[in-house]
Amino acid sequence: MHIGLTYDLRDDYLAEGYSEEETAEFDRPDTIEAIEAALDELGYRTDRIGNARRLIARLAQGDRWDLVFNIAEGLRGLSREAQAPAILDVYDIPYTFSDPLVLSLSLHKGLTNTVLRQAGIPTPDFALVERPADVDAVDLPFPLFVKPAAEGTSKGISANSIIRDRQALRAACSDLLLQFHQPVLVETFLSGREFTVGLIGSGPAAKALGTMEIHLLPEAEAEVYSYTNKERCEDLVRYRLAGREEDPLISQVEEIAVTAWRTLGGRDGGRVDVRCDAQGRPHFLEVNPLPGLHPHHSDLPILCGFLGVSYVDLIDRIVSSARRRMKVNCKMQIA
Repeated sequence: MHIGLTYDLRDDYLAEGYSEEETAEFDRPDTIEAIEAALDELGYRTDRIGNARRLIARLAQGDRWDLVFNIAEGLRGLSREAQAPAILDVYDIPYTFSDPLVLSLSLHKGLTNTVLRQAGIPTPDFALVERPADVDAVDLPFPLFVKPAAEGTSKGISANSIIRDRQALRAACSDLLLQFHQPVLVETFLSGREFTVGLIGSGPAAKALGTMEIHLLPEAEAEVYSYTNKERCEDLVRYRLAGREEDPLISQVEEIAVTAWRTLGGRDGGRVDVRCDAQGRPHFLEVNPLPGLHPHHSDLPILCGFLGVSYVDLIDRIVSSARRRMKVNCKMQIA
């Protein structure tokens, strides 16, 4: 099987003058090398394509692949993660991970919360601020938490994201609107334990791989899994495997994660973040249907390491899930 790789390389954008934070979601060369090496070990023939523009150029040249391993994040727009999959859909080329609808919806945290609340999944109470004047209409009890509505890698999140009064809310929302040019999500602050759940599979076959609890060290920005804490996770964060047998709460956490994943239509692999309120009740926080795959730095491979799942095995499970979907689609077309 011939597998193409689509991705956004961080170094390419840094060379063009983009900042470290602007490129935080993009991949390092060693991530691409690790994925390619894993696919090679599994017996696949690989081809590095690159970002969406390079994908378009390759398609225009007549190049095709049996499957594309897609981790392209996209640069601009609220549907940027959907760009590469949408292009591949035009050419009827299958790919790993979720489709354009899921990627567009899940990137916008406010819309994701709206859909999941309708499905009965617990989320924090929230409001969207699209302009400074919208702050006056926010009717939620303090403390609150603010973040850009459509960013990943904790971009825009710091210790200042915890808001304790109306004046601070107005200032924080104005700053985020100016910096990110997108709506600001304002949520009831969840002060309890935080978990990330690894998911593998699609639809009814989707299941939780396991759950990892996030512990911030004393040197970290307190109470928030912030951009700085994520970027320096080796120094500021400790992760702990959280098992159902030792902790009954994990069953609830994983049930929320799997239900959210299936409700949204996540495919092949990803993560769902869950955080508890002050009473210890777990709430959906956000979903990542295009998970980071750096073998040592990203949450999903770190979790797999705790579970004894090798990096090659993780990549194999993702590709195998995509191949099962390909077989189902092929049978449907024949019928």
